[in-house]
Amino acid sequence: MLKILIPVDGSTHALLAVHHALRLVGAGLKARFVVANVQESATLYELVVAHNPVVLQQVSEAAGRDLVRPAVALLSAAGMQVEQAVASGDAAHQLVEIIESHACDAVIMSTRGSGLRAAVLGSVSQEMVQQSPVPVTLVKVPEDAQPD
Repeated sequence: MLKILIPVDGSTHALLAVHHALRLVGAGLKARFVVANVQESATLYELVVAHNPVVLQQVSEAAGRDLVRPAVALLSAAGMQVEQAVASGDAAHQLVEIIESHACDAVIMSTRGSGLRAAVLGSVSQEMVQQSPVPVTLVKVPEDAQPD
């Protein structure tokens, strides 16, 4: 059984990767999933103002858990085995770390997020194609897709 990483950013575009994975399972693929979100590192300003890096980390982890919830719910409702992973830092680097720590066999991800994250997730998908130690499937967002 393959273990597949699905990175999400909370956008509906990112959920296209989940729907693609479910179509593959429906066609007979035996898989289980790791749904991951990578939060940006705290800025110097946030570190100075917060006075407590533990609080910033807790807020970041809570935000990440909230953003993976819709993808986890879709996979769980379909009876899939699902793990969650939340990290912070450089997205592509952290996703490679998650691949290694969770022993993933493949990645399925959207080619872009939405709104401000569109350019960021697009560049992350390109970095993942280059850096991932496992195959990466990119799910193209339809040209006529409305932004979130």
